[in-house]
Amino acid sequence: MNINLRQVRAFLAVARHSSFSRAAHELHVSQPALTVQIRQLEKYVGLQLFDRNTRTVEITRAGRELSLKFERLQEEFDVVVAETRDIALGRRGIVRLACLQSFASTVLPLAIARFQQGHPKIGFAVKDASGSRTLDMVRSGEVDFGVADMPSTEPQLDFTPLLQARLQAVLPVGHPLVNVRRLTLKRIAAYPLIQMDRETSARRLVDAAFSQAGCTPVCSCEVVALASALAMVRFGQGLTVLPVSARDVPMHTGVVIKPIHDYTVTRWIGIVRKIGRSLPPSSEAFIADLMADWRDEV
Repeated sequence: MNINLRQVRAFLAVARHSSFSRAAHELHVSQPALTVQIRQLEKYVGLQLFDRNTRTVEITRAGRELSLKFERLQEEFDVVVAETRDIALGRRGIVRLACLQSFASTVLPLAIARFQQGHPKIGFAVKDASGSRTLDMVRSGEVDFGVADMPSTEPQLDFTPLLQARLQAVLPVGHPLVNVRRLTLKRIAAYPLIQMDRETSARRLVDAAFSQAGCTPVCSCEVVALASALAMVRFGQGLTVLPVSARDVPMHTGVVIKPIHDYTVTRWIGIVRKIGRSLPPSSEAFIADLMADWRDEV
């Protein structure tokens, strides 16, 4: 037989009241049932915990020492239970997600800030990565869910669209192409281009676009981080071509974003989760918040 929580609560109640009847009343159990629990506890620990006669109940020295330890354990247990209930109700927890850098550096901070206004005890662990790396983390369970491009047919993953991003030119203020009315890929290819790393989904989309247009741009610099590409554009080191959604535009300050008229292919960005995997309530709540906010764009 092992010590159980009922025995601990019974022991602490008797110690607190110095009375079996009052302890039984507090715990809503019969006095004989309470007595059985105390005897089982005493038998297990091998010690007399109370000296009792027909009129008084007095805790022994061993019982007093044990009560101090049990009180700390009960307090810790009650805290764990309360925190677990908060997690179950979506009031506490950690949202673990992986997402594209373009999402992490533009619309995600605002979405998190808005969500935490109503859920102040929920924290976030964000891994910004390439699309393929994001999918890998979702598959392995390293994160709860991802925000990435629509994956190719994969039986393991479920995709829910959030928003569309269209290839657009990102130019420094004052660039010669800023005032061009109909911007084409061929005109863009005449200028040095800041490119994303070849492992990114954005780079694959850009390479495919230039290939279809029958032109090859001159790459002046290749970077891994989206923020680096935008900073270089902002300081006049070149232009770049990136998938940009309507939500991204207000976040890209200090640059000019122009549509490309001869290439209108867009990519869907959305929630990626592993089929059959239950998510923590905090992550489910954040996904629901994203979906509600972007319902009009799907």
